[in-house]
Amino acid sequence: MTFEETVRGLIAGDFSRLAPLFESQIGASPCPIIRWHEGGLFDREPKALAEAFTCACFNGCVEVIEYFLNKGVNPNGGINTGLNAFHWAANRGQLKAVEILIRHKALLETQSSYGGTVLGTAVWSAVHEPKRDHLQIIKALLKAGAEVGAVEYPSGDERVDELLLEFRH
Repeated sequence: MTFEETVRGLIAGDFSRLAPLFESQIGASPCPIIRWHEGGLFDREPKALAEAFTCACFNGCVEVIEYFLNKGVNPNGGINTGLNAFHWAANRGQLKAVEILIRHKALLETQSSYGGTVLGTAVWSAVHEPKRDHLQIIKALLKAGAEVGAVEYPSGDERVDELLLEFRH
């Protein structure tokens, strides 16, 4: 896939299809996304770079997430799909990505185009599209200071509600 095709895919939010571009092979050179960034190809594509970061969070590509953050990329990423990097990491059950974003002070209360915060996105996903680490993600967000009052309660999931209740003031 060419860089130009990748830019179009990033802007379109075709994150699942682009996942292989974010993965390094053991013992190989960096993945294509990192090579393209190092080669300056994203210099004229700031929106695509923001979406590349969001794509990395969507897919839980920790190496790429850390690389971009170390290069000064905004930890909130792009929101062209309606969800930013933090929302997607929470939605997709990407615990390591969520922990990295918390450490890098990504904004907890940013609203998606659907009106939900990162915690709200994690709760909705835990109820409707559950993944293994959703409960841990919710707990990490709450411990980081996410506003529990911004989330519908009860959620419809007993385990989620127990966590939310623990952090209600």
